[in-house]
Amino acid sequence: MKKSLVKYPFLTKEVEIYEQENGHKIVLAHKDGDMLNISSWVKTGSINENDKNNGISHFLEHLMFKGTHKHKAGEFDKILESKGAIVNAATWKDYTFYYVTLPKGDGDENFNTAIELHADMMTDPIVPDYEMGAPFDINDKTVTDKRERHVVIEEIRMRKDQPWTKVYNATNYAMYTSHPYKRDVIGTPEIISQVSQQEIMDYYRTFYSPKNVTTIVVGEFDSEKVLNKVLKEFNWGERPEPPVRNIKPDEPVKQQVYIENEANINSSFMMFGFLGVPAKDLKNIIALEMLSVILGEGTSSRLYQNLIENQEEQIFNIIDAESYSFRDGSNFFIQANFNPQYKDKAIQLVKDELNKLKDGFSEREINKAKKKLKSRFACEVETVSDIGETIGYYMTVCDDLSLAEDYIPILENITEKELIETASKYLDLNHAVISILRPIE
Repeated sequence: MKKSLVKYPFLTKEVEIYEQENGHKIVLAHKDGDMLNISSWVKTGSINENDKNNGISHFLEHLMFKGTHKHKAGEFDKILESKGAIVNAATWKDYTFYYVTLPKGDGDENFNTAIELHADMMTDPIVPDYEMGAPFDINDKTVTDKRERHVVIEEIRMRKDQPWTKVYNATNYAMYTSHPYKRDVIGTPEIISQVSQQEIMDYYRTFYSPKNVTTIVVGEFDSEKVLNKVLKEFNWGERPEPPVRNIKPDEPVKQQVYIENEANINSSFMMFGFLGVPAKDLKNIIALEMLSVILGEGTSSRLYQNLIENQEEQIFNIIDAESYSFRDGSNFFIQANFNPQYKDKAIQLVKDELNKLKDGFSEREINKAKKKLKSRFACEVETVSDIGETIGYYMTVCDDLSLAEDYIPILENITEKELIETASKYLDLNHAVISILRPIE
């Protein structure tokens, strides 16, 4: 078993990383206090899906809680929640992760119970038909089953009625040509209504391989005891190697793309989308994060000041900017809610603000962005849950926890010239996808 150490910022002890021969990684991070966090991150999400099984990662996430050979459905949550635990999971484009956060309690009893149950769920889910629900015709309105298949379908329907989801999905789909990132992580009712228990279990066995999993423990504990406990409980048995990824990252669109859709809404929604660099390109990732702060984070940002605060007419109700990092390329979004009668002017005003980025930044803007990002990074080590999530991101999306060591030094040394270069290259309007959702006329 290989061992390595990382000097994680703001933690008093080095983070320990252990890699077993089967590829399963175990990360131990020390945080003094009464709370513990245990999580497992799996390198699978919509990135491993296609048009026939889109949404299977998210559906499996729900079904992982439906019992094992040792524990029936509901027992896992009941035992842990009786100890004050928060139990949950999430699926995204590059990963699916499961976590338990709970008080340490007296002795190691809570800790041991949480590791045992968490490991059992990760390595031995049974996904019974009676919990999953039988496949059915999505057009058959007489089906009123309340099992998990129908819970997920209702979640999809509720989410797709939301205007922000509609405008995001249109933007995201157009930003990619063939990459799996173009699909909505949650999937479609048509696919979820038909996917079989066999397909679910085949997907689980293919991608929930130890080589794809990182288990992270954060809290105050004896490292040797915890490591031995995790090694004992995570019995993977004989599992095949996960398939080798052979997905080519997409390039940004070659020319500006404009999309306009309509919905039963009263105001209009807008999104500008840009395709950026992979998560491992830390310098450009940080530069894009700085640009999102300067451009659209908070009431002191350029977009708020110039397009809401200082406009004579009330064109925009909400406008901000965000940057997201993925294994095969980041996303940069400007999103807004605005008055439908000013559509053309609203689009032009956003374009003008993007063009101004090439003119440079004030020292005050740069320092504010650096201070905000540094504070955000520091806040991510305030709780055991936040530490677990940040480590999970670096281990799963970047394959390199040492990048966390480099974050603040790189941030502090980014110059105005580098910000202009990043904005000019990755926020070029020629490579923008612009999506509008307007009221039905």
